[in-house]
Amino acid sequence: MSATRTMMSQNVAKDRIITKFPQAFHPDATPYQKMNFHPKVKAACTDNKTGRVGLKICKAVLVGDVSVGKTSLVNRFCHDVFDRDYKATIGVDFEVEKFSLLNVPFTLQIWDTAGQERFKCIAASYYRGANVTIVVFDLSDESSLSNVARWMDDAAGNSSDPIKFVVGTKKDLVSPAAFESIEQNAVEIANSLGAEFWAVSSKTGENVKEFFFRAVALTFEAAILREIDTSGAGPTKQIGNDLITKGDHPNIDSIGRVESGQDYMTS
Repeated sequence: MSATRTMMSQNVAKDRIITKFPQAFHPDATPYQKMNFHPKVKAACTDNKTGRVGLKICKAVLVGDVSVGKTSLVNRFCHDVFDRDYKATIGVDFEVEKFSLLNVPFTLQIWDTAGQERFKCIAASYYRGANVTIVVFDLSDESSLSNVARWMDDAAGNSSDPIKFVVGTKKDLVSPAAFESIEQNAVEIANSLGAEFWAVSSKTGENVKEFFFRAVALTFEAAILREIDTSGAGPTKQIGNDLITKGDHPNIDSIGRVESGQDYMTS
């Protein structure tokens, strides 16, 4: 396993290496109160006790209205390109990105689904088993924000407790005043859905890499903690950068969120 892990890590591009935990877009716009990798995650990576995490493929699904910029977001991150000509996604498309986190290889499939109603049944079949649900809306078209909750319900409802994001695209098209207004509404919606909010621009690249790195790090840490749980360490829960047993606080879930309307604890 160690030799395989080393070989896979060496094959990762330099711009896909994560050594520090990426921060949220805004500390008040996330249910995931994480500032650093968990000490037990660091120890597991150092001691080569990450189980089969490095050999697994995790799945992220992007959903949202037609022409909100889902494909442009994926293309900017995966290929560092921006196509001004709109081309609707037919059904689904996906990319595979390889990362190294704390010297452990990690692979993420990024599924780009069609927003057209006629492809909804096809796309829905790909929601299942997603580790990350990303609902995309257009910051320059506030009507797309009104559909975020429906998309989140459709996509996240087909997975088992995925990490959730609400991402506003086309930040370059809105004025600072307009952004401030729609950001406030978007954060409120994201908070109500238990999701983390981000604002990005696929045209300029603003916050695109930072967003995907954040999604990857949260997914990776959750995967390692699940391995720790199943390796005989007993059921554990995260609070910020600390680890407690499930019985110590029944309202804490496995990725640092407080359930039942409790206050979030900071790192």
